[in-house]
Formats: sequence, structure tokens, C-alpha cells
Amino acid sequence: MSHDTRSKLVYMANQIATFFKTQPANEAAQGVATHINKFWEPRMRHQFFEILEQENNGFDPLVIEASSLIRKPEPAEPIRQ
Repeated sequence: MSHDTRSKLVYMANQIATFFKTQPANEAAQGVATHINKFWEPRMRHQFFEILEQENNGFDPLVIEASSLIRKPEPAEPIRQ
């Protein structure tokens, strides 16, 4: 994954968190997770979890809190020939 792709995903996730910080605290993480689950394709969520594993990933603390509620995509099926 390129640095540019990584930066864009972190930026997008943090923007979502910024919006949901205006919601009640007990609903904010669920809102972030629901948005990502609904609108991010599996490839983006896969990259999200790759970035999340990095120590200094740049994610807002609300994104990190929501990560346990975000669906991990199924592993890609190998191409059969």
C-alpha cells in the first residue's frame, strides 16, 4: 500500500470520527463503525486493519475505539486456474 493511500484512509477515518464526536459519547464509536461498515468496500477495510496494526498509525482515538466494531473483510479467495 502506498504512503498516499495510507494517508487518505487515515484522513477519511479521522474525518468520520470528527463528525461523530458531536454525537453522545456512548454512540460515537458505534457511529464511526457503522459508517465504515456501510460505506467502505472490503479492500478499504482490509487496508484499515493493516494500518491499525502499526504503532504510530495516526488514527484518532475514537477511530481506534470503533475498530473493534468494524467488520473485518473475508480473506480473498485464491484464483483457481
